[in-house]
Amino acid sequence: MRAMTAMTKTARTWIGAVAMAAGVAFIGVSAAGQAGTTKVTLKDKDGATVGTATLQAAPGGGVQINLAITKLPPGEHGIHIHQVAKCEGPDFMTAGPHFNPGAKKHGTQNPEGPHAGDMNNFTVDADGKATRTVNDPRVSLGTDANSVFTGGGTALVVHAAADDMKTDPSGNSGARIACGVITK
Repeated sequence: MRAMTAMTKTARTWIGAVAMAAGVAFIGVSAAGQAGTTKVTLKDKDGATVGTATLQAAPGGGVQINLAITKLPPGEHGIHIHQVAKCEGPDFMTAGPHFNPGAKKHGTQNPEGPHAGDMNNFTVDADGKATRTVNDPRVSLGTDANSVFTGGGTALVVHAAADDMKTDPSGNSGARIACGVITK
């Protein structure tokens, strides 16, 4: 029995090593301990649903956020993960500051940054719709300090303007126009 258990353990280790070398992730949980997907409903200041975001582990690490926007102003918008899992309108200030467990400055172009919750801008089409994907390599869906579920969750916030990617604390991205709570 012990020989069989040892052989089974060796076989699992070998299969795991081959899978990782080939870039194949096991279904269910990635190497970073992330599992499944999380769906977030984005609402505007009046509480109307303006889209959804589906969060899942990104290939290569971090979190991939698949946006399905149905009604936002056209143009380029900043999007960030904020510290608190609250989205009370009309200004969504209850979401707190950007998610920043590393105590960095704002912006991917800031030499003292970025916040864990900083991401690239996305564009809403002229009809108010957008199907886009943004990635955040600095957060996870796991249980570590950079998990979007830390402290009971976080919030996904869309801003009125584009983020300049360097100005602290929020990249001059303007008012918070949509928000969704990220929880398990």
